Amino acid sequence: MRAIVIEEYGGPEVLRLTETEAPEPGPGEVLVDVEARGVNFIDLYQRSGAYQVPLPYVPGMEAAGVVAALGEGVTDLRVGQRVGWAMAPGGYADRAVVKASLLVPVPDAVSADQAAALLLQGMTAHYLTHSVHPVAEGETVLVHAAAGGTGLLLTQLAKARGARVIGTVSTDAKERIAREAGADEIIRYTRDPVAPAVRELTGGEGVAAVYDGVGRDTFDASLDSLRPRGVLALFGQSSGPVEPVDPQRLNKAGAVYLTRPSLAYFVADRQELLGRADDLFGLVEQGRLDVRIGGRYELGEAGRAQSDLASRGTTGKLLLV
Repeated sequence: MRAIVIEEYGGPEVLRLTETEAPEPGPGEVLVDVEARGVNFIDLYQRSGAYQVPLPYVPGMEAAGVVAALGEGVTDLRVGQRVGWAMAPGGYADRAVVKASLLVPVPDAVSADQAAALLLQGMTAHYLTHSVHPVAEGETVLVHAAAGGTGLLLTQLAKARGARVIGTVSTDAKERIAREAGADEIIRYTRDPVAPAVRELTGGEGVAAVYDGVGRDTFDASLDSLRPRGVLALFGQSSGPVEPVDPQRLNKAGAVYLTRPSLAYFVADRQELLGRADDLFGLVEQGRLDVRIGGRYELGEAGRAQSDLASRGTTGKLLLV
């Protein structure tokens, strides 16, 4: 089979398409014929060595496809069933072995592209808006990179819970896309300082929560945008890691809360995993959640796809198909 194999940490050039033996599922595992793969910032962090993984390594933490074979002891899935997953490696290949406990059934009405575009970022948006800071009716929240894959889903889920959403974007095109997803207000961060604009839009109060996947470039503005006892959910670092923070800053900002969550801790229980996936797939089936595909690339174009994602010039979700 074909697979992207990383043999050393580095730039996009280390993503090499190779021919390799197809894996076999062991006990509790499933072999999946992969149809679509999500491209995520965690893939870039692992490729560069920012997140250390054992080498050689087949990247790709999110994908969807069809069950090809079952390992010993797997009884709740069947050969030919459509499935998807997030938070398990090996997706950048024609076939992948995944623990059965990490796979979720994909309904017939949801395409492989939609599933691969939705699971990691969609479940991230779900736990942020439902668990980290459960959005309440009438609250105002700030979503950074509102036209990105996670930002568009965050915006839609927050709106579904009755929030007023302020989004940050860099261009006219991104503003249009974010507004189409339901953003009520847009701040062009390339033109206007974010925190003062948030204060103006909220009558000086600030927002109940900031959902920040950007990191270093936005952290100070995120902290300064919160209302007293607000929540800063720092769930990513696309611009780089945040410098160490004096906890006294949280007091001065209004006794605010800072958390650095990650998806693994919000889907560790299988019932929670299935519940979040089912919620998202149900919204897609009902036409209440739009999954925007920003670009499709061949498997051998993984390096270009990751470079495009890193440029922060894309919108929606990038896929390898």
